[in-house]
Formats: sequence, structure tokens, C-alpha cells
Amino acid sequence: MTRPASAKTLLRVLAGEAVDPPPIWLMRQAGRYLPEYRALRARTPSFLDFCYAPKIAAEATLQPIRRYGFDAAILFSDILVVPDALGQVVRFEAGEGPRLDPILDRAGFERLKPQIDLERLSPVFETIGRILETLPEETALIGFCGAPFTVASYMVAGRGTPDQGPARLMAYRDPELFAALIDRLVEASIAYLHRQIDAGVEVVQIFDTWAGALAPGEYERWCLEPLRRIAAAVSPRVPVIGFPKGIGARLAGFGEAAGVAGVGLDSGVDSFWAAKALPRGQTTQGNLDPLALVAGGPALEAGARRILDAFRGRPHIFNLGHGVTPQTPPEHVAALVELVRREGR
Repeated sequence: MTRPASAKTLLRVLAGEAVDPPPIWLMRQAGRYLPEYRALRARTPSFLDFCYAPKIAAEATLQPIRRYGFDAAILFSDILVVPDALGQVVRFEAGEGPRLDPILDRAGFERLKPQIDLERLSPVFETIGRILETLPEETALIGFCGAPFTVASYMVAGRGTPDQGPARLMAYRDPELFAALIDRLVEASIAYLHRQIDAGVEVVQIFDTWAGALAPGEYERWCLEPLRRIAAAVSPRVPVIGFPKGIGARLAGFGEAAGVAGVGLDSGVDSFWAAKALPRGQTTQGNLDPLALVAGGPALEAGARRILDAFRGRPHIFNLGHGVTPQTPPEHVAALVELVRREGR
């Protein structure tokens, strides 16, 4: 589908145009590394309450835009609002991350709602409206969801795990049950993203943080095919960026197979390899090591320049290979933005 031309650099790049300097935004650009965010977070009793407080979530989304002038804002929320809206108990323990009532068997799956409760997510859609009231005209707004396998890994284990073992074991031992869970998440994700688009987001990113844990065959079934189904439903309306972290050489054919406009590269991907292995017209995104951003100085400069050199003349979005970490000095982010806009020409 041909989309109308846009003055927003992120949308132009996702339409296949090489833009110099490339647009820049950062995963987790709103978060604990910013003192203004920490002040906001102190006002809410839990992280989920924060995500469902439109005025505060909108402010968190806009803080890094005001401070750094990124080319895109990303909706402040969390991938686990989807299982919450499917009726699974979700909570966030201070210092320990998310906790869910695990789905261990068919009975646990049957306790989920047959369809996502979009009314439960109405604060998220209100947040989008509030963001758009003051978002600069040149700044794109990105919505998102977690990919079905990544979300399922939390739903089955009840928490984050080092190897996603509980979900992978369920997929091996009871593939019919795991397929039912993945199908429920595909349908829920499509409905959720359509409502985000209705509310005003212009791009969506699908985070498959744990795709790299899957063996060949399992990867195609539980990562690639579900993501393709979501992208097929959503991409006629807005561009889709897929971020399949850790899949290595499988990235070469990922964009075409998944049907996404942009392919997110993690920090383990060599930028020069990606520039050669991925089709020249494929929009890429990434992939500075977040710890190079923490270090700053020569490490930051060398890493950023290497990425800029690798993708020069190609449609590319500058980003990290994963999210900004809490210990990142805010001044290092400002230095990165300045460098990309100076050296990317």
C-alpha cells in the first residue's frame, strides 16, 4: 500500500527513503534515567497504576521529547497490559519486576477472557489523545505491543526467566495448548493495536524480546508466523517495526517473511553485516549497545559512527540495540542526539 508523503522523517524512512541525518529515537527513552520521570513515578503506588494514569503516562511520554527533541515519541505503557486485559492477574513487585498468576495447564488458559477487554485499556487510548495535544508536529508517535511469544513467556512462567524455559516446555509438551494461547494473543494484539491507531499512533513496534530463545522450527511457528499475522492485519493502516531480539542471521529474511516495514536490530548484530545481508530497500533500526551510551565518550562516539557509516545511504532509524538503562547519564543521551544529527549528514 502506498502511503502519502510525510514531513516526519521517521515515516519517510519507514516508507523506504534514505534520510540524512537519520531519524533518532531510543527504546525506553522515557524512564528511570530521567530525574523528571522519577518524580512522576513517585506519585503512583504501582507501575501498572502509572500505565493506567493518562495524565501521568502522557507526561512521561513527552518528557524525553522536550529534553532531547527525538524524531519520535513512543507511548509510555507496558507489554503486560495485554494479559491484564485478558483477565490474568498482573502486578509489579518493587525491585523484582512483573509477577503474574502463571498459566500452568488448560484450566489456567480457560480462566482467560475469550477476547481482550478494550475497556480495561481505555486509559491507554486516552493517554494517546493527551500526547497528541502537545506533541510537536514534526514528531511521530509510536504505539506498541509485545509479540505473542514474548508475552506468553511471562504468562506461562508468571515472571521473567533467564531462558523462557516454562513457555518453551509447554510448547514442546502441549503444543495444542500453547498454540491456543498464542492465537489468543495474536487476536488480542491486533484488536489492541487497531485501537491505538484509532486513537492516533502513526507507527507500531512489536517487541519480541525473547525470540532468540527459540530453536529453528519453533522460531518459525511461535515467533515469525504470529508476528506475520499481526503485521498483515495492521500494516495496511500504519507501518510496523518488528524487533526480534537475538535471532542473528535469521534477520536476513525476517522483514519480508514477517511483512514489516522496519527491522529492529539488537546490539549483537554487526551493522556492516546487516547492511549487506538485508535487502537494500529494507528499513533498519538500531543498534547501539546501551552500555556504550552509559559509558559515553570515545565508546559512545565510536559505536555511533560505526552504525552511521554502515547504514549511510540506506533507510535507517538510529536507535539502541535494546532499551536505555536506568544508570544512563542524561547528558550522554544529549551527546548522542547531537552526534547523530551532526555526523549523519
